[in-house]
Amino acid sequence: MANKQIVATVFDDGDGVLVDLDSKRYYHLNETAMIVWSGLEKGQTANEIANQFTSAYDVSPTHAASSVEKILQKFYSLELTDQPSS
Repeated sequence: MANKQIVATVFDDGDGVLVDLDSKRYYHLNETAMIVWSGLEKGQTANEIANQFTSAYDVSPTHAASSVEKILQKFYSLELTDQPSS
């Protein structure tokens, strides 16, 4: 789940920025990371987000799931989210 103190802004090209209001740090996200973040804000599971990847991009379900998991782990390591779960 996305932490409440994080504010997200999406740019026209799909990239975006996260700002942690507590630490005053900001993070630039590419288009795929923004899809993951948006999914978290909507309460979607990792599997639901991976399904969005397979719909939007020409990737296998396995590749999509792996990509989502890597992004979730990165968010967690930066303390932007709670522990990832599928």
